[in-house]
Amino acid sequence: MSRRHHDTLDADVIVVGARCAGAATAMLLAAAGHDVLLVDRATFPSDTLSTHAIARSGVVQLKRWGLLPAVLATGAPPIRDVEFHVGESTISRTIKEQVGVDMLVAPRRSVLDALLVEEAQRAGARLMTGVRVDFVRRDATGRVNGVLGSSDDGRVNLRSRFVVGADGLRSRVARLVGAPYTEVRRAGSGAAHYAYFAGDWPAMEYYLGDRSFAGIFPTNNGEACVWVCSPSEDAEQIRRAHGSVDDALMAMLRLAAPELARRVTTTARQTSRSRGIIGQPNYLRHPIGPGWALVGDSGYYRDAITGHGISDAFRDAELVAMALDRVLRGCAGEASALAAYHAERDAQLREIFEITCELVTFPPVDRFIELQKQLARAIDDQAGALAARPMPLLPAAA
Repeated sequence: MSRRHHDTLDADVIVVGARCAGAATAMLLAAAGHDVLLVDRATFPSDTLSTHAIARSGVVQLKRWGLLPAVLATGAPPIRDVEFHVGESTISRTIKEQVGVDMLVAPRRSVLDALLVEEAQRAGARLMTGVRVDFVRRDATGRVNGVLGSSDDGRVNLRSRFVVGADGLRSRVARLVGAPYTEVRRAGSGAAHYAYFAGDWPAMEYYLGDRSFAGIFPTNNGEACVWVCSPSEDAEQIRRAHGSVDDALMAMLRLAAPELARRVTTTARQTSRSRGIIGQPNYLRHPIGPGWALVGDSGYYRDAITGHGISDAFRDAELVAMALDRVLRGCAGEASALAAYHAERDAQLREIFEITCELVTFPPVDRFIELQKQLARAIDDQAGALAARPMPLLPAAA
């Protein structure tokens, strides 16, 4: 059950942000026997800006953690067929079994995040919702040792050995601890817009157009996330020319994928308002310091065009949880364990980060397709590396 307010609480680890990165981190640490407080401004279930496709590498993590059956039980369909449309040509393929995974999945974030929060609590993590983090606590040496926050009930004082910032793109924790950007690439160059449509969605589909990339991700309740990625300047021009984001999305679809636009207007029914983000950054932050670490979008963000955010979050949640577990059990020093997390994170993200930064320039079609093939290989390589990792302690075994 969610806890909203206490004058002072103590924990081994405070995780700020209870969505994909934070809930997974809390789950793994709690399952390993540590006292974890999971804190978020939101309550669950709730939605967040995301097109939420999970690549094979992320599905591998769900399977390793024993959560893939639970995700499928929510009604998120197993996706085994993929179509890639370029002009009049269509390439169809079936997802082949590799490292024990023969599907992709794209659960709604309101479903996935709530499931992960429940699993974190089942593992023993304590949840506090409706809490805004205002400051980090520091000891006399400057080491972070907790957070100060506020809720509808008043002030919240939380003390811990470690604070993990998993609070997303505009991470307050990252700002409060002074985590510097170590790399900023093609800042603000990409835009993404999407809405949900009820209809018949038998496959995951991609449509490559001139300066655009669109697609369909089948999700819960017979709906699909229908999306368009485009250069920010193109999206801004279309948004200015239309009275609503819904109208702008349809205009983007007509330009990017006329056949897809026809389908969603004649054979499907829009079930949500359209949402979007213009000016997506591509950055790395220094993700560690005395008493703190960053995970997920707080420490590393890449344009949505490669659809790898959730998979990155799952990977790095395990990396940081295993590092902190070693420190808390006295098996490793803090500096060396966190430095190893930093190095492995940076090594694992590099190839997909570079591919993303080139894709968001919307290169010529031949080069775009070549990069998509390179992306598929990189994801499969990462899936294999994750599948080969030692298994963390899971909630069911805790």
